[in-house]
Amino acid sequence: MFNRVLIVIAALSGLFSVALGAFAAHGLKSSLSPYLLSVFETGVHYQFIHTLAVIFCVVLALQSNSHNHQKAFHRAAICFIIGILFFSGSLYALALTGVKWFGPITPLGGVMFMIGWGCLAYAGYRMTDKTEQDGVKQ
Repeated sequence: MFNRVLIVIAALSGLFSVALGAFAAHGLKSSLSPYLLSVFETGVHYQFIHTLAVIFCVVLALQSNSHNHQKAFHRAAICFIIGILFFSGSLYALALTGVKWFGPITPLGGVMFMIGWGCLAYAGYRMTDKTEQDGVKQ
């Protein structure tokens, strides 16, 4: 069930990544400064990369037979989603409003991205080979 939720969230995030990228290229180019347009495009770029990372986590969770490994992949996906909201969301808000206090939120999203990658590394490290069952080679 949780994998389904993550796939839906990732699919919607991918949809919004494409829509926001098109919006930046066609709708914002004439109304934002080159710097703010670049800020917006950075948000789109990181959102799309981490959308793919969420899908990757779900695929790995589905491949795992261990509930603990699945949870580890789910934690990584959740960190990526929170990172998207904080990092990309704050960049979008900063670019569109020019309000500088959105800037300090961005690093929190970056930290969540790093934690997500760390969780993914840990989950990958803890995975067992398919020829192992309960840690014993077959």
